[in-house]
Amino acid sequence: MTLIRYEPWNVLDRLHRQVDQIFGDSFAAPAAAGDSSVTWIPSVDVQEESDKFLVRADLPGVDSKDISITSDNRVLTLRGERHFERKTNQKGFERLERVEGAFLRRFTLPNNVQDDQIKARHVNGVLEVTIPKVPAPEPRRVSVEAH
Repeated sequence: MTLIRYEPWNVLDRLHRQVDQIFGDSFAAPAAAGDSSVTWIPSVDVQEESDKFLVRADLPGVDSKDISITSDNRVLTLRGERHFERKTNQKGFERLERVEGAFLRRFTLPNNVQDDQIKARHVNGVLEVTIPKVPAPEPRRVSVEAH
C-alpha cells in the first residue's frame, strides 16, 4: 500500500499558477520593487546539516549562464531566466504548460554561515547551493587553582 501525503496548500498553489497563466498578471500579487519581471517560481528544498545548509532548486531548461546567485546582508538571492525556442504552429492549436521567463527566490540566512564560502553547482536541471556554517568553538577547559 502506497501512502500519499495530502498537502492542500500544494493544490491551492497549483490552482493559483494556472489562473495566473490563463489571465496573465491581472490576478497576481503586486511584486516588490524591481521584481515585476518575475514570471515563475522554482521549487526549492532547504536542508540543514551539521556543517552546512544545502539549497536545491529545480531549474529544468535553465542554462548555467542564465543563473545569478548573490548573498548580501544575510539574504541569499537566486535569480535567472529560462528561454524556450519559439516555433510557429501552422496546423492548428497548441498547448503550452511549461513556463518561461525570469524567476527569483530569496532566503534569509542565519548568523552562523560563512557568506564568502558559498558554492553552487548546476547538474541535470538541479541547482545545488552549499552554504557552510561557521565552525562552533570547542569548549575550553579552564583549570582551577587551589590556594
